[in-house]
Amino acid sequence: MPAPRTVAVIPARHASTRFPGKPLALIAGHPMVEHVWRRCQEARAFDEVWVATDDTRIRDVVEGFGGQAVMTSPACPTGTDRIAEVARARPDVEVWVNVQGDEPLVDPGALKVLADLFRDASVHMGTLVRPLEPEEVDNPNVVKAVLALNGDALYFSRAPVPHAREPGTPVRRHAHLGLYGYRRDTLLQLASFSPTPLEETEKLEQLRALENGLRIRCASVSWRTVAVDVPEDVARVEAVLRERAGVR
Repeated sequence: MPAPRTVAVIPARHASTRFPGKPLALIAGHPMVEHVWRRCQEARAFDEVWVATDDTRIRDVVEGFGGQAVMTSPACPTGTDRIAEVARARPDVEVWVNVQGDEPLVDPGALKVLADLFRDASVHMGTLVRPLEPEEVDNPNVVKAVLALNGDALYFSRAPVPHAREPGTPVRRHAHLGLYGYRRDTLLQLASFSPTPLEETEKLEQLRALENGLRIRCASVSWRTVAVDVPEDVARVEAVLRERAGVR
């Protein structure tokens, strides 16, 4: 099946409790949102790449480095809602990919894997997983994904699932990467749902889709994330960039 028309959207808001102005934080001399935008361009998987924001400062910076920005409502509670607002005005776009704005090291190859899931007409929502490291099993900040044999998600949890009842039983565990793709109708449907019980319990928005009967196809990649949650994470990302460039 040929690739459907696909657009990547980077939700970016200026307000943040732990890191105000995070999209504009300088990393190796460039704003973080620019790093994410350039990784999307390098993926060569998208017909368009947009930054969706509610702040004119972010819009101006994006347009300053040659990107495209669209203004969205400050009332959008989540990135999904922000992307859905953009999608409502674009019936010509079949697939929308949500690229987290705090992932300046997002792997372009992983983005292409996610976009390519939608070459299968049966896929209406997709995401990425990677192998879970042993030291991450009991870490609630690393979300675990349990998959069906066809790659559809059965559940996401902060708990170490699946549980091996018999000691020594080999268990294949997956860590979830917070990147999503949606067909337009599925995205708009998801944005219309109210929060669900499991979502509220685990504090995982993707459970809203599963609780409402939506299927999520998962693709496995090897990319490991270095997200920017607090100001101290900027130095970690810059260290990785220097290492990749061979600079000590």
